[in-house]
Amino acid sequence: KLLQLTVDVGEPAPRTIVAGIAQAYPDPAALVGKRIVVVANLAPRPLRGITSQGMLLAAGEAPNLQLVTVGEGIAPGTRVK
Repeated sequence: KLLQLTVDVGEPAPRTIVAGIAQAYPDPAALVGKRIVVVANLAPRPLRGITSQGMLLAAGEAPNLQLVTVGEGIAPGTRVK
């Protein structure tokens, strides 16, 4: 049920995020290149032995869950207002 993602949030190193979206996204390769919205001001938290360094935003219920995305013109690390 969990996916481990490596996400560019505009910092020197990418962040690892563990998210319960595997049912909605059975092929993780479909997420490569998507510009998603991430909550990055959370304390790191261990989930199933992996430290998650943030939370992604999604709408809906599995299996029809969809990630909240932004347009191509938005750079990684841009703050959401």
